[in-house]
Formats: sequence, structure tokens, C-alpha cells
Amino acid sequence: MAIQSAVILAGGLGTRLRSAVPDLPKPMAPIKGRPFLEYQLDYWIAQGIRHFVLAVGYRHEAISGYFGSNYRGTRLDYVIEQSPLGTGGGILLALQKLPAQQRFLLLNGDTYFAVQLRVLEQFATDRDSDWCFSLFRTRQTSRYLGMGVSEEGSITELKSSQDGDECLANGGVYCIHPRAVASLGVQAGDSVSLENDLFPRAFAAGQRMVGLAFEGSFIDIGIPDDYHRAASVMQVKEQT
Repeated sequence: MAIQSAVILAGGLGTRLRSAVPDLPKPMAPIKGRPFLEYQLDYWIAQGIRHFVLAVGYRHEAISGYFGSNYRGTRLDYVIEQSPLGTGGGILLALQKLPAQQRFLLLNGDTYFAVQLRVLEQFATDRDSDWCFSLFRTRQTSRYLGMGVSEEGSITELKSSQDGDECLANGGVYCIHPRAVASLGVQAGDSVSLENDLFPRAFAAGQRMVGLAFEGSFIDIGIPDDYHRAASVMQVKEQT
């Protein structure tokens, strides 16, 4: 069955962006008159997603109040972090709203990456992967998690380093099988980091972790400079 459900991690405090967007959760940062999250939803609905679970926390009322439970005919569910649970903690809550044993899409609420969903899904299915990463090329390897990737697409290394040489890095769009998380000894309510806890545990446990590079537009609005570039990268026009 084709992937139709996506989890969006939208619970962060957004402290680095506070100078540019002082009183909103990052996904609600306005881009040409519309929230960043709205562009994300539009893109993934066009790719075939019909159900979103938003893991929210800081100022979550701003998100649920704007979008409600239905956006463009697509169902939106919410799981609320009463205290920050980290990127991994948001996933654990969201899993309770997803169909069991079906792969789902995981997205960062502050990142737009134009990935072809069916290409990513087919790559994951063909390799029976637990985690399938979308990758992009960057020299900012101190900001993004670099990855060693074999010719067949297997993740051979998780690495952070100083900026310099170009590498493939985690683009924040994932195709995940629920069994991957279930076998890591964590449960809903735990505070864990996706990058610092779950990925290393999965790698050490020998889970099937694969990655595929995409050339689509990429922007992470986590810092003001990139937030101000978002409209041009996403090629959006002023709302009228």
C-alpha cells in the first residue's frame, strides 16, 4: 500500500529564529503571507499524503487554531508535548495515531525538501529498509548530519564534522517502518533525540538504514538568514 500518512515534527522552541519570528512556532513563520507549514502541507498533499500527524508543543494553539482538523480535504491529527520531548519523543507520540505495520513519512516542520515521495518509497520498499533517508549535498557538515553511503544505498556511517568538503547529508525527509522504532526500547512519553539517540541505536543494532540523494530545492528555516531566503528557494509569490 502506498504511503498516505506523514508525521511532521513541529514542537521545537525555535530559539535561533526568535529574532526574526518572535512569537510563533517555527512552522508558522510567515513566507510571503502564508505560514511555512502551509507550503509543506501543499507539497506533500500533491505527492499523495492524505493524513498528517503534527507533533506540536510550543505555542501549539497557533498551529491547531489555524489549520484545524482538516486542510484541503486531508485529515490532521495532533499530539501535544506538554514539555519538550526532543525530536525522537515527538515521533513516539505520533506513532499512536498511525496505522500499525505501514511505512510512514517523517518530516521536519522547519525544513522544505522537494523529494519525490514515490521514488523514496520505492527505494525503501525494494531494500526492505527500516529507515530510508532523503539526502542532499552540502558543505555545512557541522550543521547537518553527514552520512556515508555505499553504492547500493546502505548507510555505512553517521558523521558530524567541520564545514569544508561537500558530502551527502540528512535532508529531514524520511520513510520509516514502525518496526524500526518499536525495537529500540523506547516508548511514548520518553524524551529522546532522533539524531543523537535513535539513529545511533538503530545503526548499532544493525537495522536496515538506507539513503537516496535528491536534487530538489532544500531550505531549513532554523536560522534567520535561511528563513529570509526561503521564499526564493521555494519559488513562492506574494499572496494576493
